[in-house]
Amino acid sequence: MGYRLLSVDWRLDHPSIEREEFFGRSSLAGSDAVLLDPLGISDRWTSAVAPGGDGLRRTDPRRDRGFGRTLAAWMGRRRAEAEDLLLKGGGLLVCRLRTRGEPLEISSGEDPPERIDRYSWLPSVSLVDRQHQFSFPSNGRFVPRHGEDVVFEGSGSLFEGYLRRFEGRLVYDAVYQDLLSTPIDRFATVLARNRVGDVVALEIPFDEGRLILVPPLVGVPPSQEAIALLGAVERAAERPAFASEPDWLPAYPVPGEEGLVDELSGLRERHATLSAKIDEVSDRLGEKTRIKRLLYTRGRFALLPAAADAFRALGFDVECSDLTLELRSAEGDALVVVEATEAEAVGLPPYRRLLNAVDRSVTEGEGPRKGILVVCGSRELDPKRRPTQFAPEVLRGCRAQGFCLITTYQLFKLVQRVLDAPRDADHADLRRLLLECDGELRRVDAA
Repeated sequence: MGYRLLSVDWRLDHPSIEREEFFGRSSLAGSDAVLLDPLGISDRWTSAVAPGGDGLRRTDPRRDRGFGRTLAAWMGRRRAEAEDLLLKGGGLLVCRLRTRGEPLEISSGEDPPERIDRYSWLPSVSLVDRQHQFSFPSNGRFVPRHGEDVVFEGSGSLFEGYLRRFEGRLVYDAVYQDLLSTPIDRFATVLARNRVGDVVALEIPFDEGRLILVPPLVGVPPSQEAIALLGAVERAAERPAFASEPDWLPAYPVPGEEGLVDELSGLRERHATLSAKIDEVSDRLGEKTRIKRLLYTRGRFALLPAAADAFRALGFDVECSDLTLELRSAEGDALVVVEATEAEAVGLPPYRRLLNAVDRSVTEGEGPRKGILVVCGSRELDPKRRPTQFAPEVLRGCRAQGFCLITTYQLFKLVQRVLDAPRDADHADLRRLLLECDGELRRVDAA
């Protein structure tokens, strides 16, 4: 390939990539591209220095047998090597974006203390234009945030292409922010953000070199990631140097430029219209398919609202009261308890909760109401492959008390019938089916 690649504490399985530790021998400046994961750097002092009463780890060079000074020297050495790689060699430094981790304060009590962390080895760069200044890493913050909501910028960068290959496998642990709220796009190339606009992937120019910050991947074999990175590094060798366009540049048009600008503007308008339509249809699809949550969710914030939607679709007036649904209709009223589990069968606790709710309704003078127990056992299996989803004693109790026992799958099939029927249909027969059932409700297709 013609390039020398060095992986530092980043497992990438490929014969073209040499592997080294951060506290190893190989120089960063001796490679054309360095791929570095700083996650384990702070292990060197967190495993050796206990935190103080204020939670900060400190070491005194006069008493630590050179431990603190050695670490500081290592940071200085790696910083100089990274600077030579970027500024003198025009190379690439791809670094996983992490938090700064736990710092170590090196203090002898005389001079001002020196503080080091995972990123103390980063070289500095200062870029300016008429109104702004971008100073890295002095004005940078590596803010702890965890998420999977990675939104690509469409920058055209080869390293954004690398990230796109693993869309859905990107899980960021930190985001990059500028302390002075500098418009980063004027000085660097943003590759990806999260949904609220925080930068999660970034290319920073160091003259002809580039520092690329990328989020980590999960569930990707090191050999696959290595191949993707190799491709990006190889193609990036012929990259143009980064330069932001000055504000006076439009005063120097070239023939044919105006027509292309107009065409691009029209395409962007069509793209914006299409994006809005995509969002609208996506929202409609999400609303239409909300009922599917009956089949796989659990709990009061997912399954219970899905069950409420199902009973509303059947024509009931529904109110949520703690963990119970109250149904009202011309055909009769009911109380509903919903329970889902990964286990094979739902046990007695939800049945007893329903029994108590029905009894309380009678004792509080609200009159007798039908009890309906909605269950989902083996929640993670395909609904058609689930065995009996309730314990035998649950069925016996429902029969004795005159409760309706129905699975979420059977309830879903009832709603399918409603949605497939004419919009003006009343569905009183389905409501009576639930209110008159004692024990397990079966064969809703034939009802």
